[in-house]
Amino acid sequence: QVQLVESGGGLVQAGGSLRVSCAASGRTFSSYAMGWFRQPPGKEREFVAAIGLGGRTYYADSVKGRFTISRDNANNTVYLQMNSLNVEDTAVYYCAARTSYGDYIEAMNYAYWGQGTQVTVSS
Repeated sequence: QVQLVESGGGLVQAGGSLRVSCAASGRTFSSYAMGWFRQPPGKEREFVAAIGLGGRTYYADSVKGRFTISRDNANNTVYLQMNSLNVEDTAVYYCAARTSYGDYIEAMNYAYWGQGTQVTVSS
């Protein structure tokens, strides 16, 4: 089992940058592919980015070229660097550990979730 705690959210102006982090407990962090999802106000949770065990990355079209996911296995942490933010990026951001084979974009393939961190982009 792994416990996840996100941090780094906050308020940023449009065009700005923010990095959110997700610290994982447990010695098996390196054996999980990790993902970031977000839930905008009044909308469904949606896939943002994922990183596999070998470091291969996957992105939603809406963030490709602006967001970068990375992981530090030595420190049990996964990051999401967000650049060129716009108001549509406002959401609660969740990290998750993937536990089932299947599409990276599907939340059902992730069994462990953090509590989320709020990111608000002002115009």
